[in-house]
Formats: sequence, C-alpha cells, structure tokens
Amino acid sequence: MLNYRIAHAVVSRGFDGLTFWAQARAGVLQRGKGQPPTVVLTAQPTLRSGSDVYYALSDWRSEDLGVTWDGPTAHPATLGRREESDGVTVAVCDMTPAWHAATRTLLATGQTVRYRDDRHPIIARRRETAYAIYHPDTRTWTPWATLKMPEHPLFASAGAGSAQRLDLDDGSLLLPIYFKAVSDDPNACHAAAVLRCAFDGEQLTYLEHGTVLTVPDPRGFCEPSLTAYQGRYYLTLRNDVRGYVSTSVDGLHYDTPRPWCFDDGADLSNYNTQQHWVVHSEGLFLVYTRRGLDNDYVFRHRAPLMMAQVDPQALVVLRATERELVPNRGARLGNFGVCVVNAHETWAVAAEWMQPNGCERFGSDNTIWVARIIWDAPNRLAAA
Repeated sequence: MLNYRIAHAVVSRGFDGLTFWAQARAGVLQRGKGQPPTVVLTAQPTLRSGSDVYYALSDWRSEDLGVTWDGPTAHPATLGRREESDGVTVAVCDMTPAWHAATRTLLATGQTVRYRDDRHPIIARRRETAYAIYHPDTRTWTPWATLKMPEHPLFASAGAGSAQRLDLDDGSLLLPIYFKAVSDDPNACHAAAVLRCAFDGEQLTYLEHGTVLTVPDPRGFCEPSLTAYQGRYYLTLRNDVRGYVSTSVDGLHYDTPRPWCFDDGADLSNYNTQQHWVVHSEGLFLVYTRRGLDNDYVFRHRAPLMMAQVDPQALVVLRATERELVPNRGARLGNFGVCVVNAHETWAVAAEWMQPNGCERFGSDNTIWVARIIWDAPNRLAAA
C-alpha cells in the first residue's frame, strides 16, 4: 500500500470580524531543472454578513515550497469587480489556478457571480466560466475573461466554479462545468458536463462537450472535478443529498453516476459539498468532508477535511485508509483545492470559512492551511 505523511503549513491567519479569506487554492509554475516550483496561492475576501459575497482576488507566492510566503497582493484592476449597465455588479469567484504545461502558463479558471447592493448572488442572472493568466515576471494577472459557449438556453448560466480540470497531451484541456437555464428558482436542478477546450496561452476556446449528467435530487449536480488514472477518467460531483462519482473511457462521455460509498457498503455521508482528487502513480485518492466525525456543530459537516484511497474498479472509498488532512476548529473547510507540487508532494489547501457567527469559539481564526501530502514513493505522474 502506498504510504505518505502529512505536514501542515500556515499561509495566513487572523480574522477582523468583517471579511474573511475564502476559496483558497494553489497552482505551481515549473522552473528550471533542479529548482523548486513557484507556488501561487489565490484567495478572495468574503463578506461575513453576506452570503457568498466576494471581492477581488489576492495572491501569495512562495519560492521555497511553502516555507515562506510573499503576500497577500490584491489585484482589483484585473481580478476585481465590474459594474454593469443595470446597476448590477459582476465578480469572479471559485477560481482554481493550475499549470498548463503545453503553453507553460498558470491558468486560473472559475466563474462569474452577480450582485445588487452586496446581497446574495442574483439567481435569475447569467453565469459564465471565467479565466485569467498569471504573468510570473511582473507577478500580475490578465484581466479576467469569459469563455464563449454555444448559444443554447441550457448554457445560459454555466460556470467552472471550483472545478479540478485535466490537461491533455495535445494542449487541449478537459474542463468540468455545471449549468442550468436562467431561472429565479433557488432549487432548480443543475446539470454537469465536461468541456474540451483549446488554450493557446492567451485565449480559452470551447470545442465540444460530452454527456449531460443530472439527478432529480435537490439542485442536481454542481462543482464537478475531474482526473485520470490508469487510462480511465473519473468525475466526482456535488449534490445536496450525497456525493456522486462517474467514469469515462474518453474523458467526455460518462456512465450513470453512482453515490459515493465506503467499501463496506455504507454511504460516504458527504453532501452539499465539493470533493476533489489526489492522484499518485500508485494510487487514486478522494479528498472530502462528511458526517459522522463528531462534527454535527459544523455547517454542513464541512470539517475536518479527510482523504482516503479509492478502489478505481469498484468505485468505493477504502474506509481503512481514511486520514484527516486539516483539523476541525469549528469553521467549514469545504471550499478547498488540490495541487501537485512535485514528484514527492501533493498539497491540499483550505481556508477556514468564518460563517456562521460563533464558529470561532471552537478555535478557528480564518487560517489558510496547506496540508502537505509527502509521499514515501515518488509520484511518476508528476515526474513525467
């Protein structure tokens, strides 16, 4: 069995009671041979008195594998809000930076969100997949842009929020999205699909999409994440009632999703929260939150953050392999990210989400955690 140890690092801590850092995720820029990669971590201030009310992204940068961090640096001109003609403000959120090897570019993808008077996101409004590109020399980002989708009502409100994408050898990328028709129904069901996109280092272009997946359970499928392991593609999906998993032989066309379960047949008990993948050449792992961990006081049981190995044929989580990645201190950890740093380390990054009021009494203080997964055996996928 593949062994690893977990080491924790802290990027930031502290909470002023008004806003908190959320959506913390990291990406790496590969440098010359023998040099550690540059790690760029993004997060955005979030209004505590609101509901998913986000401001311009900031970033931190590390040249020494997270020992020290330079930041936060805010980017309001390029990753900030924009005003629309009808008094609506549009922002980007749920961004995930990831290295695009073919163009040697750090490409962040996410989605747009719209507000009026800093209130809960306007439901009956369009949503788009957003993206931005990092310039390492100047430590700046390009102004966020949006992906042009086919003219179809199904894609009128579509975004790649919190998605874990997969880049192909030919430079194209597989980007999971979720979408629905524009509606003022807060419980309208979303569907998910995987896009194949072209990226030339500057512009992201839609090429095609695969199977449209949904379920009748409340709100359908949201926040899909994708990976590949031993020639097969794996898609994990958020649902209000339970998490789901589906597989594909070509990355676009997927079988019927099935609920996540442990290998003893019990439900994984992850619900209404995203999950992401950790992949090593010797094993496939899922990172998630769930019920049943003495965490009934945590919003949607979104802490602690856990990781366990997956049986890639049976599509079950191996209960005996479950380990805690980030501790439960009362604040939710469900909006997190995973990145491969090098052949020896994979990181899970999570910020303590300081809602609802009072979660700090359990010890949380908006710490941005890095859980360093340090492998006993080199990850040949990262080395390649």
